[in-house]
Parts: sequence; structure tokens; C-alpha cells
Amino acid sequence: MELRFEPRERFLAIRPGRGEPRFAGLWAAGSLEALARPSIAIVGTRAASAYGRSQARSLAAELAGLGICVLSGLALGIDSAAHEGALDAGAPTIGVLGSGHHRFYPPRNAALAQRMLAAGGAVLSPFPPGEPARPGQFLARNGVVVALADALLVVEAPARSGALNTASWAAGEIPVLALPCDLDRRSGAGGLALLRDGATLVRDAADIVEAMGLLRPRAAPREEPAEPAPPRDALLALLEGGESTLEALVGASGLPAGELLGRLNLLELAGAIERRGAGYALARRKGKAR
Repeated sequence: MELRFEPRERFLAIRPGRGEPRFAGLWAAGSLEALARPSIAIVGTRAASAYGRSQARSLAAELAGLGICVLSGLALGIDSAAHEGALDAGAPTIGVLGSGHHRFYPPRNAALAQRMLAAGGAVLSPFPPGEPARPGQFLARNGVVVALADALLVVEAPARSGALNTASWAAGEIPVLALPCDLDRRSGAGGLALLRDGATLVRDAADIVEAMGLLRPRAAPREEPAEPAPPRDALLALLEGGESTLEALVGASGLPAGELLGRLNLLELAGAIERRGAGYALARRKGKAR
């Protein structure tokens, strides 16, 4: 991996309005461009169940397909499934290590990290390249993950786990969300505790998008969808020239990425636009049958 040290100011420029990061800078490999998008940290236990891995992977894929950047800690279990899901969607994903890059931990995820870099993502660390993994460093890593995210999703976590430490970093800073699980499943007891204490319950990706403020609340049954905000026509005009990426539309519209993504989602739901690869385009009109 080709490494560089990115100072705190670099992340403040990419993520304006998120407050002061909890680090002086990060060692980075790969591209930081995905951090300009709305982002969600997806975390959970290393000893994940098949259910937990499946949920993490499918939710990450769906969110990444909507243009949301998926962050995690490149650990085994839920973290790996989240990164894999983003890659399934052909999207960049960001991992934060609890060790230095040259002492990569866990070693078996080094190949996953290379795939993330090849897909346009990044592998970050608050520790120097030669720093080995030590238990306390993962707690500090969790704080970095939260500092880069707009929301936190705990997929599956036991009563004592690093994921709950991450949730403690996030409390009062960003929305904390959790998936429900069987009451007798120990690996999910931590998530149930978070829900008891006020975390947002997640049933599907729409719940997450709504909690992040990127989409209007679910409509009541048979309620007509609300008309998109006034910039609708201006956004459609930006797509008249052809397909455009989220980053290009942010620059052309002058809207914050989160607000823009919410409005694009509304236009997509209304059938006015469609996703094509990594971009958006005006919806194709179906020809009349002859």
C-alpha cells in the first residue's frame, strides 16, 4: 500500500459541519473521495451469526447503491460483511484499522483491504505504519470511525463488545441504530440493550436512510407522496445533458451532499430519474406498444 499522512484539516475540509475530528491526522492508503458522501458506520461482533453477516452485507449493499459511503473497522465478522456488501454494489468503502498498515490486523483481511483500494475506497489508521495491534488501540479506532460517520448501525453485538464501545462514542453525536434479533441469542444482546436505551430500530434500509435525514418519513398507507422540494426542476435540468455522478451534481447544484441525495431519492421514487452505474440520469420513457 502507498501510504501518506493526512492531517486533521484535510478531513475537516472533506466533512464540513461534522465538528472536530478526534485525531490529529490519519495514515491513509487509497482515495478519500467517498468521505464527501453521506456515510454510515456499520459495526458488530467478530463472532457473527449467519443472520448477522447476511443482514450486514445486504444492508451495506443497498445503502452503498444509494450513494451512501459504508465505513467499518476491517475486523472479522460484521465489519467484513459490511465492506463486502459495499463492494457487491460496486461502491467504495472505507476501513479504519486498529493497528498500523505495515502490521495489518487481522492478517486474513489484507486481501479484502486490497479489494477495497482497487474499488476506489481507503484504508485509514490513526497509528504509525509499524505499530502492532494492541487491545486498547481498538477503542481509539472506534472513536475515529464515529468521527467520520453520519450515523452508526450496530448489526449484532453481545452485551460486552467493541461495537457497544463504538456506540458509546456515537451517543449524542450521531444517530445510533440497531437491528433486533432473537431474545435468546447472546450475540445480539448488546443490540437489544441499545434499542431499550433509545437506539433507532432498523427493519430495512429505508429506516436507515430516514434516520440519516436523507428521505422523508414513511408515508401512511394510501397517502399520496409529497411533492419534492422546489429545486426539483433545477436538478432535472442538470441531468438533461446525460448521466452525472453524485459528486458532479454536488458541485453543479451547490447543495450539501446529504440534502442532494435525499432529493435525488425522491425524484427516483417519483420515476423522474434512475440510477445508472455510479451515477444518475433522467428516466427513460417507455415507448407505447404497437
